[in-house]
Amino acid sequence: MTDSPLARWERRNGTVLAVASLLYLAAYAIRVLANGLPGVLHDLCLAVTFATWAVFLVDYLVRLRLSRQRPLRFLRTHWLDTLVLILPLLRPVRVVQTYEHVQRRRDEPRLSLHARVIAYASLSAALLGFAASLTVYAYEHVAPGASIRTYGDSVWWACTTLSTVGYGDMAPVTPVGRLVAVGLMGCGLALLGAVTGSFSSWMLQVFAREGENPYPPEADRPPGNSPGACDRTD
Repeated sequence: MTDSPLARWERRNGTVLAVASLLYLAAYAIRVLANGLPGVLHDLCLAVTFATWAVFLVDYLVRLRLSRQRPLRFLRTHWLDTLVLILPLLRPVRVVQTYEHVQRRRDEPRLSLHARVIAYASLSAALLGFAASLTVYAYEHVAPGASIRTYGDSVWWACTTLSTVGYGDMAPVTPVGRLVAVGLMGCGLALLGAVTGSFSSWMLQVFAREGENPYPPEADRPPGNSPGACDRTD
């Protein structure tokens, strides 16, 4: 395991960032879904939103410092971190890293590689779909001529888009909604490809193991039917 200052920092603050990500998503969801929210609660959710984003910013700057890279090089090599900092609704995917730490025991993953890929992809899809449905609902339900009027419509649209089905019965009409749709379609293709590839690889390994052992174990063979044995006649 790498023991650099950057690696130690990422190991120590992983849980903190995961909790901050969930708090950010919860505060944003309350602001979007709770109609007629009292001013005090609205201000509290807004404060939580900005406070958690400040945590993300501090983490980004600390990792920039610990990486000992020039800012432009850090931006090129950590472009996804920069994108997530600009679009904080993607931060809840950090929960996947916490889940990975929980699944590990003595630095070894408790689940196989294929099971981890499927678990991480499923968790990422659920979090991304929830965040996308909130954003699309926030911008679409008040837009003129929009077909997404309720949060249920937004969830249905997110599910069909993320799964790459795309019935076309609902579609965003605002620029922000369409931008979210493009990103969700790309994420859906990537996650679906990861799950399909992992499952196919697992099936090929199972068939390969069966091909290497064409004969059943000795205990399962009928008496006198050993491989390669010649039939004897009296």
